[in-house]
Amino acid sequence: MSCIFCKIVNGEIPSNKIYEDDKVLAFHDISPEAPIHFLVIPKEHIKSANDLNEKNAHIISHIFLVINKIVRELNIAETGYRIVNNCGKDGGQTVDHMHFHVLGQRDLKWPPG
Repeated sequence: MSCIFCKIVNGEIPSNKIYEDDKVLAFHDISPEAPIHFLVIPKEHIKSANDLNEKNAHIISHIFLVINKIVRELNIAETGYRIVNNCGKDGGQTVDHMHFHVLGQRDLKWPPG
């Protein structure tokens, strides 16, 4: 498979890991848009939110629990952070593997670009 995130999950491409378990991997973004910017991805290849179904939707709650754990460890739970999931070309998705960006430690404006 040529998916860059699948290669990261398989250890073929190195990443700066923050968290890993049997379902997900979290790592620092290589092009951070905030002082804290990490990604949380399911280990199972799910192309986008459009590909969630009854069999794999449980991964979303697990991802949010992992995000909750990490933001507390990074001390941004109280000051705030943003969770972003881009879906499809018009939504800004550049890697066809569902992932969640978590950005913090700066004032994030609304609406985003």
